[in-house]
Amino acid sequence: MTENIKRKTVGILGIGNYLVRDEGFGVHFIERLTKQYDLPDNIEVLDGGTAGIMLSPFIEQLDILYVIDTVAIDGEPGTIHRFTDKDVRSGNIATRLSPHQVGLLEILDICRLRDKAPQYVEMITVIPEDLTSGIELTKCLEPKLDEVMQILLAELKKIDCDIRPKE
Repeated sequence: MTENIKRKTVGILGIGNYLVRDEGFGVHFIERLTKQYDLPDNIEVLDGGTAGIMLSPFIEQLDILYVIDTVAIDGEPGTIHRFTDKDVRSGNIATRLSPHQVGLLEILDICRLRDKAPQYVEMITVIPEDLTSGIELTKCLEPKLDEVMQILLAELKKIDCDIRPKE
């Protein structure tokens, strides 16, 4: 990313179904973020749940978007993967972005057609362990909230969005 992204509008979007254990990872993440940190006025945060196309008004106002979600790929549960929407579109990553099929790539396509897509989109995802009914994350994924938080904080610092813990 270039240095000229200073003071752009940054979005942090947590996606997931809170009622399906690890599927709710992105929603749990947003809850933790807003409880623990004060955010500058150029950062917008949204618990996107499973809203699908209803996310486009949020996405269209952003210059940079970070998406926190689970990812449906083979691998060890709890493994964190990072990629951009361009990585997925290139075909180098064989995945559905999420078990809940929010259709984020399709939403981004609609935003692009309207010439309102973010300049940069990064997904920070984790492989779920348990997708049964329940509102708690598994013991495997619970500590990944802190790991993903550190990844996101480091990315925000790179673009001069240094958020502070609440007192």
